[in-house]
Amino acid sequence: MDFVKFEGWVLKEFGIDLSAYKPNQLHRRINSLMARVGVPSLEDYVMILEKDPVQRQKFLDFITINVTEFFRNPEIFEDLTEKIKKELLPTNRNLKVWSAACSTGAEPYSLGIILNEIAPTGKHSILATDIDATILAKAKLGQYVDNDIKNVKKEYLDKYFTQVGEKYLIDEKIKTMVKFLRHDLILEEYDTDFDLIVCRNVVIYFNQDVKNEIYKKFSRSLKKGGMLFVGATESIYNYRDFGFEKASTFIYKKL
Repeated sequence: MDFVKFEGWVLKEFGIDLSAYKPNQLHRRINSLMARVGVPSLEDYVMILEKDPVQRQKFLDFITINVTEFFRNPEIFEDLTEKIKKELLPTNRNLKVWSAACSTGAEPYSLGIILNEIAPTGKHSILATDIDATILAKAKLGQYVDNDIKNVKKEYLDKYFTQVGEKYLIDEKIKTMVKFLRHDLILEEYDTDFDLIVCRNVVIYFNQDVKNEIYKKFSRSLKKGGMLFVGATESIYNYRDFGFEKASTFIYKKL
């Protein structure tokens, strides 16, 4: 089996389009996974993925990059909070937000905390999506460990989390603000009329054509004046092509 056939099998089996990923990075990741389970060929690896649910989940986690934490890069979240306060809330007290590729839910719950702090009377809605249904089930539980909450201010920790043993449970009010859905950024249509889209540290793994298509669709999904918040390792150099202006280093505003 060559890599093209493997990509076809993954698309059929998991609904994930591997051709969208940067090939060198992807091949390294797949080879690393194969080495961990001690298989020499893609055929052997497919056989394992077909019958071993643990390895299937490891493959999905590895490919869909499930790394997250609350308020990742806190100083950038401070910048986002100011932009929401000064530029989004004055024109709309009820914000519609999308956390794309949300992983275990730390990001949309972080957004919920921010909105509850700065505009507690607003009827805000947060859509949180990811391609991995297993991860979404985890996100819905809202249970976290020390490493997930290392950037959470003590006042927020006391106010929005309950510690049970080694787990930290997110407040029910914040949970009710977030709706989790499975969604594929590459293959599926996008909802519209968002005030804010947050998509961080995911698009960097895709090739340039796919990135451009995603940014184009994000732009169409935003209201005029809406914002796109990206990761600390990402910059959209051709942001004008998608109808954005730069609001700050990692925040783009739809014209």
